[in-house]
Amino acid sequence: MSLSSPPSQSPHDESPCRSRPFIFNLFRWIRRRRKPGDDLGHYLSEFKRRGKEALFDFIISNENKGKPITCIIYSLLVSWAAEVARKHHIPSAVLWTQAATVFDIYYFYFNGYESAIKDQADESESKRLIKLPGLQPLATRDLPSFVTASNVHHWGLSLYQEQMEVIAEEPNAKILVNTFDAMEPEALRAIEKFKMITIDSKQKSSVVYVSFGSVAELAKQQVEEIARALIASGRPFLWVSHGVHKWKCCLIRLWVASCRIAGGTRRWRAWFGGVPVVAFPLWTDQATNAMLIEDVWQTGVRVSANEEGIVERSEIVRCLDLTMGDGEEVEEVKKNVEKWKELAREAAMDGGSLDMNLKTFVDDVAQGCK
Repeated sequence: MSLSSPPSQSPHDESPCRSRPFIFNLFRWIRRRRKPGDDLGHYLSEFKRRGKEALFDFIISNENKGKPITCIIYSLLVSWAAEVARKHHIPSAVLWTQAATVFDIYYFYFNGYESAIKDQADESESKRLIKLPGLQPLATRDLPSFVTASNVHHWGLSLYQEQMEVIAEEPNAKILVNTFDAMEPEALRAIEKFKMITIDSKQKSSVVYVSFGSVAELAKQQVEEIARALIASGRPFLWVSHGVHKWKCCLIRLWVASCRIAGGTRRWRAWFGGVPVVAFPLWTDQATNAMLIEDVWQTGVRVSANEEGIVERSEIVRCLDLTMGDGEEVEEVKKNVEKWKELAREAAMDGGSLDMNLKTFVDDVAQGCK
């Protein structure tokens, strides 16, 4: 969903009360610009109020033009769009951009399993496992960061809670999930009450591709460890993200997507590209993605941090060797990568599960408009 900025807003205004760019700017502002005393609640409240007004006007405007809105698809941060859709009797669906497993964890957390997760999510007991219906046992390090005891971003957990409450109010909730049937069959079936619809000059595979996205921030020491590890590995690399870092003779121009060393969010590009992943989870859903990559899909490995929370260069080199070197383990990872690559492409082809599920969704919307 795209909304235009309020007329009074300057395009260069850093305030996160803007529409389409706002979804990005909010997270960037929260993590990098917010100062003690800044009222985050006010920003979120204003965004919700202005967003509902803008969406309401957009719907009415299109009705007056004889071009009524037939469906509203919304994502996290704009769950209030479903409320506007219901008032206008317009079908809506959630675009869930994270893994189906992550959706299940949040759903169970807010629907009877909060105490169980909190009681078992003892970060000092790394071997203790959390059991949720339909999912494989999870360690604390596999959980989205917002539900762990160490979470300091309480606003994040509140956003997911609001999203789950909105979904629960829908009589026939539909969720468009960033996965495909063969990739997460158990997670897609774990919650029966919801309709989860799945919807991504060098020698080949010789370049290390590093990205942590647009929001995540790395400590200076961690940046140095990664840089030293990349140089020590002896492999050509491309490190992309926001901004520019200078490290001795190495200029690292930091944004694009993740396909080799990654926070763990952009799984689709790795699947379709047939690329093993070194998962380097930092926050939100990335820990769960890292667990899926290493333990379930077995298309890569997950780094382990030291007691100070820093992933040392030797650990990074070890993980690179396990995904790009030689040996039986590496060959097994590459074999799995090719398997999921083909399954992902089959799912996206005409007649594949992604294609058929989306057509079914569109047909359902069309039926509701007759």
